[in-house]
Amino acid sequence: MRTGLDFGLAIVAALLTGAARAEVKMSGSFVADATCPATQAIKSGKNAGNIATDAGQSYELLAGNKDAPTHYLIRVPGADPERRWVKVDCGHVSGGSASTMPAAPMPTEGDKSAAPASGKPEYVLALSWQPAFCETKPDKTECKAQSAAGFDATHFTLHGLWPQPNGNFYCQVAAADKANDNPAHWQDLPPVELEPNTRSELDQVMPGTASDLDRHEWIKHGTCYGKSQQQYFSDALNLMRAVNASPVRDLFTQKIGQDLTSDQIRAAFDSAFGPGAGDRVRVSCLNDHSSGRRLIGELTLGLAGPIGPNASLSELLLASVPTNNAGCPKGTVDPIEFQ
Repeated sequence: MRTGLDFGLAIVAALLTGAARAEVKMSGSFVADATCPATQAIKSGKNAGNIATDAGQSYELLAGNKDAPTHYLIRVPGADPERRWVKVDCGHVSGGSASTMPAAPMPTEGDKSAAPASGKPEYVLALSWQPAFCETKPDKTECKAQSAAGFDATHFTLHGLWPQPNGNFYCQVAAADKANDNPAHWQDLPPVELEPNTRSELDQVMPGTASDLDRHEWIKHGTCYGKSQQQYFSDALNLMRAVNASPVRDLFTQKIGQDLTSDQIRAAFDSAFGPGAGDRVRVSCLNDHSSGRRLIGELTLGLAGPIGPNASLSELLLASVPTNNAGCPKGTVDPIEFQ
């Protein structure tokens, strides 16, 4: 016969079991494809600080709300509290147990195409379209300095080169530096030491260095790259040169002020880097709340293989597995002027 204590313990156990099932632990990263509310609770929508995701930004993925989640629990640095819920259709997951990268398809009989890649991306190269970023962040130092004649008006800019899986962050980083890794304290991170020519090129290709983005990228991602600061940023700049010298950049400059679809962008990558290259590209958009427009903010490229001074972007793309998620289906290529 159950005693009152036994019954109480049974209730507590049931509650604990239910609580455990309320969240399904996940690892990896959540990459926002849009600006979406990041709430403290799913049902109530409580959102202290009116926190929202930034399109193209990667967040630590903590859990899903169930086995087939409708919401992901992510960590938003600087928010109070940091643990926040976002809808799954706000972005995509990468790396860890939450990876959505599908296994490469097996070739069918008679298939004459090249053998498919066998591994997940080892790196992600994130390219920004700076006018769109500045449309929603006009107070950033680099955005105040924009001009129609500037490099970032007609070229892709570097967000980062991210070793995978995306949970692979902060390798052997001091606790104080990790604590300072939020935009309000990036200036407190150690400076990135580069050769003069590399520094000059990086300041042009990564305008965010004006806000110490290079310090953040090194602390969070570069420390896991296995090379020096000079090699890490040199490798990223080599890849950026290849993209900006390609038909992909030509397509964007021709379409400034107009809409582009993810299919058109992927086709341009196929043309530039070989059939199938576009299948390794994902498009992220952001919403300009002042005008209601949906802007193309970022492209992320899955890469696999050794990256060095003579690395071929085509080979790196085709060595990675394709993704069925093309991301944002259509967005505007924003001009430099604020709309």
